Amino acid sequence: MSSTAEQMRAWRGPALLTYGFRPFFLGAGIWAVVIMALWLPMISASMTLPSAFDPVSWHAHEFLFGYLSAVVAGFLLTAVPNWTGRLPIVDWSLGGLFALWLAGRVAIGLSIFLPPLAVAVIDLAMPVALGLVIAREIVAGRNWKNLMVLGLLTAFTLANALFHWEAAHGFYAAQGYGLRLGIGAGVMMIGVIGGRVVPSFTRNWLVRRGEGRRPAPPMQRFDKVALLLLLGALLLWVLWPAHWAAGGALLLAGIAHAVRLARWAGYRTGAEPLVAVLHVAYAFVPIGALAIGADVLWPGTLGTAAAQHLWMAGAIGLMTLAVMTRATLGHTGQPLRAGPGTVGIYVFVTVAVLARVAAGIWPSGAGALHLVAGLGWIGGFGGFVLIYGPLLLRLRPDKRRGR
Repeated sequence: MSSTAEQMRAWRGPALLTYGFRPFFLGAGIWAVVIMALWLPMISASMTLPSAFDPVSWHAHEFLFGYLSAVVAGFLLTAVPNWTGRLPIVDWSLGGLFALWLAGRVAIGLSIFLPPLAVAVIDLAMPVALGLVIAREIVAGRNWKNLMVLGLLTAFTLANALFHWEAAHGFYAAQGYGLRLGIGAGVMMIGVIGGRVVPSFTRNWLVRRGEGRRPAPPMQRFDKVALLLLLGALLLWVLWPAHWAAGGALLLAGIAHAVRLARWAGYRTGAEPLVAVLHVAYAFVPIGALAIGADVLWPGTLGTAAAQHLWMAGAIGLMTLAVMTRATLGHTGQPLRAGPGTVGIYVFVTVAVLARVAAGIWPSGAGALHLVAGLGWIGGFGGFVLIYGPLLLRLRPDKRRGR
């Protein structure tokens, strides 16, 4: 095949398997709803799953290593062909990767019936296969500058393996090294990839409007220093989460990334929520770093779980939703504008994040706030599935067979 369009026209299977973002974004959206729909009765002790993981560890694992791995797969399988100039992974090869991801979700949910090693192997099969595919494409396309992304994917996969090891050996994996390493890898992905796309998309939108001030170009010297500070702070936090050095480093990284975000002219993007949400989502990176750093230095400031949710639900949850909506619109030939429904799902998830953090600040109202957070999350990602699912399931008009 000489082009992506010809490759898709030659495919006689479902449209879902014509590009990596289609199955994985749809699967991620559905799974985000399922996780929360199961979690709400689990926290009230009215439901249990046949999982070898304790309920909190299951919830943490399936959001971080279940949901996020699907979004990362969809993003990389769509972006890497653009980076390398090579054809995307389509047809049953793509379907096989997605089937491996589904198998991991089933294995975790039914892990009480399986040996821990078998569960880990099944769950790790997709991210390992994805890493090999991305490595092959980067090497074949000689796209060496994106080896950093492959490195972060490798760290994320190793974190998942460590999480399995901790759970199998009776440790509380929900607050273990594996979870922190996975969160750290996810936050660094936002720092690296978000640091490219947020100012670039902002600049493109401002240019079309003829606005004045433009964002600072991505990956300048200040950006690299800020990323190094964040990397160092995350490594300290992963290894010594209660040490004052980790807390101080996180505060410094938080300040640096707040300045970095301010350089991207986000205050000028309010007229287009599709762009503005990228800035709001990235803001949770410095906010989370400052909150976790403060909680390390002054225990009880916010609470470990609440502070971590600023990264997990805020930075990771909202940024992935923003990327999925934008990428779906762009790759299905839709105008790059956020309609009322899209604005609504952004608001739902933002409310969910704020309610979950508030539950850590006001324990007396935690029950009601957890419910608000859960329903907001379901509303946001359920809305994504309803609004964007049809776009993900059908080909854009100019890519239909025979045209």
